[in-house]
Amino acid sequence: MSSPIEDYALISDLETAAMVGRDGSIDWLCLPRFDSPACMAALLGTPANGFWRVAPRTGGRCTRRAYRRDTLALETEWRSGHDIVRVTDFMPPRTQSPCVVRVVEGVSGTVRMRSELRLRFHQGRVVPWVRETGVGTVAVAGPDAVWLHADGPVHAPDRQDPTVLDFTVPAGQRVALTLVWSPSHLSGAPPPLSVPAETALKETTGYWRRWAAQCRYEGPWRDAVVRSLITLKALTYAPTGGIVAAPTTSLPGCIGGERNWDHRYCWLRDSTLTLSCLLRSGYRDEATAWLNWLMRAIAGDPAHLQTVYGVGGQRLLHETEAPWLDGYEGSQPVRFGNSAEHQFQLDVYGEVLDTLCLSLRAGIPMPARVWSLVEALMGHLLLHWREPDQGLWQVRGPRRQFVHSKVMAWVAADRALRMGELLGRNGSSDRWRELRDEVHREVCREGWDPRQESFVQSYGSSVLDAAALQIPRLGFLPPRDRRVQGTVRALRRLDHGGFVHRYGPREHGVREVDGIPGSEGTFVACTLWYADALAATGHRAQAREVFERALAIRNDVGLLAEQWDPDTGRQLGNAPQAFSHVALVETAFALSPDPSAGRRDPSAHRVPRRHRASA
Repeated sequence: MSSPIEDYALISDLETAAMVGRDGSIDWLCLPRFDSPACMAALLGTPANGFWRVAPRTGGRCTRRAYRRDTLALETEWRSGHDIVRVTDFMPPRTQSPCVVRVVEGVSGTVRMRSELRLRFHQGRVVPWVRETGVGTVAVAGPDAVWLHADGPVHAPDRQDPTVLDFTVPAGQRVALTLVWSPSHLSGAPPPLSVPAETALKETTGYWRRWAAQCRYEGPWRDAVVRSLITLKALTYAPTGGIVAAPTTSLPGCIGGERNWDHRYCWLRDSTLTLSCLLRSGYRDEATAWLNWLMRAIAGDPAHLQTVYGVGGQRLLHETEAPWLDGYEGSQPVRFGNSAEHQFQLDVYGEVLDTLCLSLRAGIPMPARVWSLVEALMGHLLLHWREPDQGLWQVRGPRRQFVHSKVMAWVAADRALRMGELLGRNGSSDRWRELRDEVHREVCREGWDPRQESFVQSYGSSVLDAAALQIPRLGFLPPRDRRVQGTVRALRRLDHGGFVHRYGPREHGVREVDGIPGSEGTFVACTLWYADALAATGHRAQAREVFERALAIRNDVGLLAEQWDPDTGRQLGNAPQAFSHVALVETAFALSPDPSAGRRDPSAHRVPRRHRASA
């Protein structure tokens, strides 16, 4: 049985990631990319589906676990009697073959250690051919080959599955174990590391510390902000700049239920918040890479704009189920791929144009075709904005007139007008201004419930939706507007143990909204949106209380999943979740004692002259 979600830490090489449990077991690893088939899938099944555990042979207990400060190198210490051993797990930023390195170091006394490796390719299903070679153990199946190397004195008992290595580590001695992937058709073993493991560790920690030092947040929650930014960087697919929502799939929103989705892809709904988070934190290169990924991904007919894309910008994310996996604590089905690629979500047009406008104002180099893209998106929106859609939460049921989707149609028109003013392109401004005004009137008329004194989820509905907390941030209405104030008050009904559900209230039940059986946890990002809205509407002390409550649910190494169950005190959903960590950074800036640090784009408010000529 896999560990609680909050027991897992993340290591990454900026192209894929591994999930390491407190028990020393890597229970999730996809090679060579985030969206590749898993070769260790015990997280979603049993140890028979693949794992790699390095821990003391005689038991003992994990007494301390932490990342080295401002890095993604994970240290786990074990105590067995008076003897202590430390395991440092990391993945060097990729320059050659992807690899996982585990350095075992004796701290005091002498500890007998065991490494157990069971590889199962193709989502924990295919048993590989395993053999010993002169340079290590290799497991081969289909297109994949994984090599295990050891740089110290180890003993391999006479069995192949799992591959077991026993060794003893006295104080002051180190043994490094390295797992390396390569295409199976290549002959010979790939080099485990181009440098000794200790040098690789030093280079890796140096890389992360140099990167973290760029963070320009200096408020009271700097450690939490830096850890969230490192997590966001770890979820970036470096070759393209795409950022996955999470490195995992099918971790449930309801234990034992069906709310199990694959988040190893890139969502357009995250684009503006992610870009804003990176820019205000000082990470212009990452913001530029994310924008470039976005521009490539959405190229083509605006009618075919998707809500989610692959890390390379691919559009086909065919959703399948894996019945051979038991599911996390029996939560089935286990899904790979995501059928949200086929959904119509009106809000993505607003997300894209908001991202482009923010990029333009920040002075990020924009391709010459950007204005043609703006005109194409707005031309499509003018024809289709009245249509119902699946909404921000990708409801798998009948399309509806979602209020947030209409607000984002307003955002699209507003940002297109702003970009036209900045670029001196006003040819279609009259039509766009008419659209903006018409959408605003309709939302205020059809999306407002006078009985609850709140905006609701969809026209004619009484269901509340935390997405309405975005209204003041997006500029649709000012924070002091009575309708914003009323909505923030009404959304207290989504509170559960001090955290916020994404829609409800609870007496409605989420099944009434999306048709999927079972309940779900509170949403971390929605809780942080609530803190933002409280601060914007003048309730800063209450906002800070909500924010610090959210900080308290991070796990021992500072990571947040998508959801939180206040009743059981457990994390739920895929983890770590980029959306949760982006929201944490945004809220920290919003609550900063320095007012200038809380602005969305403090660095630039004018368009550089070069954009006027090229866009």
